[in-house]
Amino acid sequence: MRASMLRFIKSLTTSPSSHIVRRGYASEAVPERKVTVLGAAGGIGQPLSLLMKLNPLVSNLALYDIANTPGVAADVSHINTRSEVVGYASDAELGKALEGADVVIIPAGVPRKPGMTRDDLFNINAGIVKGLCEAIAKHCPNALVNMISNPVNSTVPIAAEVFKKAGTYDPKRLFGVTTLDVVRAKTFYAGKAMVPVAEVNVPVVGGHAGITILPLFSQATPKANLSDEVITALTKRTQDGGTEVVEAKAGKGSATLSMAYAGAIFADACLKGLNGVPDVIECSFVQSTVTELPFFASRMQHSGASSLFYSCIFAMEVRLGKNGVEEVLGLGPLSDFEKEGLEKSKPELKSSIEKGIKFATQ
Repeated sequence: MRASMLRFIKSLTTSPSSHIVRRGYASEAVPERKVTVLGAAGGIGQPLSLLMKLNPLVSNLALYDIANTPGVAADVSHINTRSEVVGYASDAELGKALEGADVVIIPAGVPRKPGMTRDDLFNINAGIVKGLCEAIAKHCPNALVNMISNPVNSTVPIAAEVFKKAGTYDPKRLFGVTTLDVVRAKTFYAGKAMVPVAEVNVPVVGGHAGITILPLFSQATPKANLSDEVITALTKRTQDGGTEVVEAKAGKGSATLSMAYAGAIFADACLKGLNGVPDVIECSFVQSTVTELPFFASRMQHSGASSLFYSCIFAMEVRLGKNGVEEVLGLGPLSDFEKEGLEKSKPELKSSIEKGIKFATQ
């Protein structure tokens, strides 16, 4: 884990945009950026807060939860990195935590336990997400919102409906964080293909639960001649990655650490996009016209200074410019297996989206 952490920290300063970070500590200032974590005292929130404290692009880190946040903030604040940290607790302080935020990350809610379904999570987390998004619409309507709270297939539509009602909805600023699916797909593929995982890229499309997660191993790089049986097994393991961790922890937790890592990777990409770094590509569950579904996990590309940024996960690329999405570059080729998987996923994904919309509009 120490090696992975070091690689992550190194990626923040040795990526194609590293000149921005280096110059920020030399002659030119890095833009001031405030990141707010909602649910910062939880199982995902704490390691995510730590990773965001390590990010040199963050100047102000606001940590919010209903309780225990001051302690988490005090602990994280002792780390000798750029950002100033403030902890907020209780409903009364939510507005202060959100004011001026450039990026809001939402890992709030309950984690999945053995035997729990995504519907079980929905019954608890939907109300939490709705309340937090109402506060976002009021206090930082222009922030990029990174939704981690499960089930993402439903919580993103809930957020969209809340923002629409408030008159603040911008589809280019709302993202369901599906980066963990990509992280898993890369890891599992590298193991079978016997290639360095740092060199692997695997687009993942669809949604963020079960069969709605569709890794496109036919488009994975570096190319490897894996059998159909191996591809099928890799696909299922990627789809069931969360369950694998829940069962391994035997009721004592879910995929909190890997999710925090994935959330930090995605937030870092958001910050780079806001700072004008070109060609930032990531994966996310966003409003889309790629399929007949209103939301879909799609691959998108940021391009040009002042762009809102990008998002990703479908086998397509979208270029964003000053006003957000500038051009949809199209879908990549799908194998017959992937086409079949896509069609199988649509009914469940459609149901989850409609469930979130219904909850938000009742």
